[in-house]
Amino acid sequence: MSSSSPDKRQKMDQAAIIEAAMSAMTDTTNPALFDVTIICTTDDFQASYWMDRLSSGVCKSSSDSTNNYPMVIAVSEDWSSSSGAGNGLGTLYAFQKACNVAKEKYGADLAQELMEGKISAALYHTAGKGTRLAPLPASENNNKPGVKLPVCHQLADGSYEPITVLEAVVRQTGIYASSRSGRLSVFWGDQIFVPTAPFKYTPTHHVDIMCTLEEEPPTEKVWKEKGLEKYGVIAVSGGGNAAQVEKVDHPTAMRMLKNLGDIARVGPSLGSFSVSAKMLQALCDEFSSELAAKDGKLDTDPHFWMPLTLPQDEYISLMSQKGVDEQESRSHHVRMAKMKESFLSANPELGMFGSVDVGSNACWWDYGLLKLYIANNLKLSEEGDDADLLRRFFGVTGRTMNSEISGVTVDGSASAFSCKAKSGSVGADAVIAAVEAEEIQIGEGAIVVNCAAKKIIAGKGAVLYNLVSESDDGIVAEDGDVIVSVTDTEGSSMLLRSKTSICGGKAWKQVLDGNKMSFEEVHKQNRDSDVSNIEKKRKELYQKASSSFGL
Repeated sequence: MSSSSPDKRQKMDQAAIIEAAMSAMTDTTNPALFDVTIICTTDDFQASYWMDRLSSGVCKSSSDSTNNYPMVIAVSEDWSSSSGAGNGLGTLYAFQKACNVAKEKYGADLAQELMEGKISAALYHTAGKGTRLAPLPASENNNKPGVKLPVCHQLADGSYEPITVLEAVVRQTGIYASSRSGRLSVFWGDQIFVPTAPFKYTPTHHVDIMCTLEEEPPTEKVWKEKGLEKYGVIAVSGGGNAAQVEKVDHPTAMRMLKNLGDIARVGPSLGSFSVSAKMLQALCDEFSSELAAKDGKLDTDPHFWMPLTLPQDEYISLMSQKGVDEQESRSHHVRMAKMKESFLSANPELGMFGSVDVGSNACWWDYGLLKLYIANNLKLSEEGDDADLLRRFFGVTGRTMNSEISGVTVDGSASAFSCKAKSGSVGADAVIAAVEAEEIQIGEGAIVVNCAAKKIIAGKGAVLYNLVSESDDGIVAEDGDVIVSVTDTEGSSMLLRSKTSICGGKAWKQVLDGNKMSFEEVHKQNRDSDVSNIEKKRKELYQKASSSFGL
């Protein structure tokens, strides 16, 4: 019998990894969770919201464990500057705040238990304006990770409601927990992926960063074909050590990476990383003055990983492309090199910087931009392997689930989750969730989430979100309209409009047609909103409207 080809074996291996990952992500009886889940939010109201929601939801223990874990801690980034701490200092600051909360609330010493390898911890960065996803975060009162997806999950009380982006991310990333005892993992709050490379591994470096490594050697041809000059790129030597460069062509990258030796594989960085407890402590010690003063802005890639992995001259050259003064870059590199030398001499058991490959064929769903939010949510109604995995991840087993819409004509390619309607139609490829109305007329490719009205009319490709109306006219959207509702603590609401063709980041300061305020002005008005109270008010308005037309 002839053996299978390497390509066939690789595909079989990838299929087995995907199956193992999906099984772990969708196991509701024994969910894959980090012992400690830390959410870094914009303000204290959001922190309180996420501690309550996650503790009673996706991070709730399935056992009757008497210890503190799994534990959810949410903290706000109350930095001195409105521009924030950067994700480098922000990570260190959020971890220190989480340690204080854990000690006060649970009597737990997170730093010590992490150092002893007794627990795993994950931190999710969710702060930020979400300009490119506008106007959806405005409808959640700036609670960007609370943006809902058009698919529902079951709550502890048996009811169903749309899952949020952050809840989906926490569920997905938990598959790395079992490999990371004694480490802090750091993730971004708006991306979900299914790896095609092993997700269970033994860490070999104090820092490891997630990336999609290419199978081919990093020739100039491969570099150009893969467009690697557009990304932050991780390069890995034959011995497993790694380094990072950012947005450079192949000759420049090879020159910068010469100290790495023989480069075996390269690929774009995902940004997410994990650090050993010892490295975490060393970074907190090194930047103790900045953390105490809540001053400065440092990001992990340019200010931690690149100076730790690149020679000084190459680091200065790369930073000069960002407009950073040569002397500033030189002094920072000297500082990091000194820390590195001292750290590795005291902790030689692991390398400094390595990689965690998620596979060049990994499935990837990003919800951080409005156009990607739309494209990835419409996959719920599409055909294909990627769409099948997405549906499986969200527990979708049919086109219509938990709905009472027998009087509605639903296209065979459309999806409806936890909806009630008496009459109407749902067009091809449309996705609706938590929708209640007497009549619905949903156009092709439209997305409707958490809306209640007597009548809902959504044009082709429209997006309706968090809308409630008791009027006879109901809710009406033209083709390509994006309409959301912004509710305040008193229960008063206003509509905010856009178009699917408009980038919220570019239109941030503009007052778009149909609006009284710009997205930026609404963001300022939403600051420090009591999102838990507003969520309660929104549900009351939804129920009142639904009851008014007999559903």
